[in-house]
Amino acid sequence: MPCSGAVVVTRARLLGMSWDRRRRLRTAALCLVAIAATACSPTQPAGVESTSAAPTGTTSSAASSTAAASPVASARCASTIAGMSLRDKLASLLVVGVTGPSDALRVVRDQHVGGIFLQSSTDPSIYADGRLRSIARSGPRPVLVTIDQEGGRVSRLADLGIDSPSARDLARTSTPAEVRAIARRTGEGMRRLGITVDLAPDADVSDQPDDTVIGDRSFSDDPATVARYAAAFANGLRDAGIMPVFKHFPGHGHGSGDSHTGTVRTPPLSQLRTDDLVPYRTLLPGPAGPPATGVMVGHLIVPGLTGDELPASISPAAMRMLRTGVGYGGRPFDGPIFTDDLSGMAAISARYGIVEAVTRAIEAGADLALWLTTSAVPSVLDGLTTAVRSGRITTTRVDDSVERVLRTTGGC
Repeated sequence: MPCSGAVVVTRARLLGMSWDRRRRLRTAALCLVAIAATACSPTQPAGVESTSAAPTGTTSSAASSTAAASPVASARCASTIAGMSLRDKLASLLVVGVTGPSDALRVVRDQHVGGIFLQSSTDPSIYADGRLRSIARSGPRPVLVTIDQEGGRVSRLADLGIDSPSARDLARTSTPAEVRAIARRTGEGMRRLGITVDLAPDADVSDQPDDTVIGDRSFSDDPATVARYAAAFANGLRDAGIMPVFKHFPGHGHGSGDSHTGTVRTPPLSQLRTDDLVPYRTLLPGPAGPPATGVMVGHLIVPGLTGDELPASISPAAMRMLRTGVGYGGRPFDGPIFTDDLSGMAAISARYGIVEAVTRAIEAGADLALWLTTSAVPSVLDGLTTAVRSGRITTTRVDDSVERVLRTTGGC
């Protein structure tokens, strides 16, 4: 079929891009020329191979997007981004909790947010009669439909018959292959409802009692066990076409308390490297895949990384370590980075209002800022717009995140 999607980028816009983004765009342009010359050959780019973690069942746009965009996809994204207003770009970086169908429809249709978050308090009528899919299509671009369905005591869909044991119980009673099958069934149930992203599994390493903040949400106090079972759970979600999001980077399992209720400090980075961060070395994909994978960064103060008072969710150093892999022996990660809730957790909300919290998160390097209500979206967008126009947040910083979100949703 004929090729399309030529990219027009002004010199001023090109000079404002990061070196990596200019390199990717130049490669994309060269690829488009080559494709046109060869009648648009559909063959897979050389050197990119599928992995064992690739979905085997019906896939969603979120779960089927590659972790690293092909040159042609990057070119399409650049073209799409060039046609977006600044406010729409910033809106695409927001994921907001919704109360029900009307609330969700308004914020997607009118504000063009990048995602909605389904909570325990969300009116269950939103799951009926294909409403979620209709809502997700009501804006100018595809929308992430997210939920934190872990199983056990964090199970938002149990009343709809979608549930599983806690992570700890799964690791005690099931093999990784069995956990993958369980997660696939959970994912298939979510997929039927119109959900595309699960903010799970928990990749924390913890020996806390079951009923503490992490507790039985952790598969084990052994990093290798956590890595095996979190990978199995994530692969099961991908098999069902759901994108998994590992949490809570860089590790909540040995934190000093509950970030819902106050400040949390972890052991120093030197200790996290040998324990809490170990699963992320194998769970997070390198540039060639597997398909889309997200990471949620927690509100965790990490001595030796974030400083004495800055939570990781708004820390440039923590975001940089996750993105590059440098500092803990991980691989470079180019998937979407989510924040933990920025409005309902005292580790952040006791210090910052939602406008400043979101601004700090995006400035630090998060791709998707998450919080629990839609009412503040206009004021957050006003604040982010001011931050970009003042130079506090660069347009390159914004465009890089917009591209990741578009790749994740299939929006380009």
